[in-house]
Amino acid sequence: MGDTSLYELLGVDKNASSSEIKKNYRKLAKEYHPDKNPEEGHRFKEISFAYEVLSDANKREIYDRHGLKGLQEGADMGGADDLFSQLFGGFGGMSREREKRIPEIVIKVEVSLEDLYNGNRSIPTEYNRTQMCGTCDGRGGMSGATEVCRTCEGRGWQVVLQPIAMNILGQVRRQCVSCSGRGIIISESDLCTECNGTQIMDRKHTVEVHVEKGMQHMQKIMFHGEGNQNSKGQKGDVIVLLIQREHPVFERRGDDLVIRKVEISLAQALCGIEYVFKHLDDRDIVVRNKKGEVIKSGDVKGIVGEGMPIHKNPFEKGNLYIEFVVQFPTNNFASKEQMQKLESLLPARTPFVMPIGEQVEEVDMIDLEPRSSSDSYGGGSSGNYYDADYDDDSHHGHGPSVQCQTQ
Repeated sequence: MGDTSLYELLGVDKNASSSEIKKNYRKLAKEYHPDKNPEEGHRFKEISFAYEVLSDANKREIYDRHGLKGLQEGADMGGADDLFSQLFGGFGGMSREREKRIPEIVIKVEVSLEDLYNGNRSIPTEYNRTQMCGTCDGRGGMSGATEVCRTCEGRGWQVVLQPIAMNILGQVRRQCVSCSGRGIIISESDLCTECNGTQIMDRKHTVEVHVEKGMQHMQKIMFHGEGNQNSKGQKGDVIVLLIQREHPVFERRGDDLVIRKVEISLAQALCGIEYVFKHLDDRDIVVRNKKGEVIKSGDVKGIVGEGMPIHKNPFEKGNLYIEFVVQFPTNNFASKEQMQKLESLLPARTPFVMPIGEQVEEVDMIDLEPRSSSDSYGGGSSGNYYDADYDDDSHHGHGPSVQCQTQ
């Protein structure tokens, strides 16, 4: 009888249809998802792996004919070796041994919008990394005092049987208990006095982070071979994430810049504006609107080529946008005669026709504070523009956080 462990993981028969497999997978994935069931993360991976195989006609055919071994040796599954190692330990030791990948060190480095606009800045960035012990050259002990661990044959790990599903045993890699994962045996008296047998040491290291014109918030800068080093001398990488601090004037949107809520008077809105702002390269930019052009509150005007430089093509730039807010004068700002003169200059108002009849009632408007969202209008919810909790800048975020070192 062929291997049916993946079918059993999904709780379906070997002759199950694609829809049955999909239905059971969704049910199990929902039950064992890490967000709902954090302690069953390994089970969720197994279920996902089983579905990846059985939902693909070609992979399913290989599995039905040759089992897990056939998948491992012949199927193109995009990193399947890692899945096999993590979930099933290689199925009887048939997997190709691979060097364990050294995880990257991720460092956040804060930069200003000026740094990203002007570039040409180098930031010394210090971090901790592991290095092969220089005293014992990564041996963990004195020269000639170490021997290869017989339990794991120097690999540092063992293959053990472990239940992976009901009535199913799988092979899983575990750190060797005899050598604590070192792959070698050293007597206590012969341990290196510097690393105490760990073969590696924690050391501080510095890289120069070069900020170029037009780089983005959350842009990655890779430093190959500058990360952690293992006892064999192999080195991992360092990834630097640029984190842009918020700017008091400018908001960046891709390669464009936005100046929000520039307040102008009603006179400026009607008769013309002259507005000056200091750009990110310290230039004073003078802005004027066209003669006779009226600016309404909320209008957005653009300046071509005054946005952010394009990364790797700094002579090309995005655009700059300015959002205007018109400030109206206070009550009774002019005399009756002045108001009449002002009205004569403005477009004529629409003629008003007073309705007649008993159902006509005149009322006065006063300044009235809108109710809070907890006080509903007419008994309903007040999900409208009166809501006091509306965050006009809610879209100005910098994305998800990353657990890493911060500079």
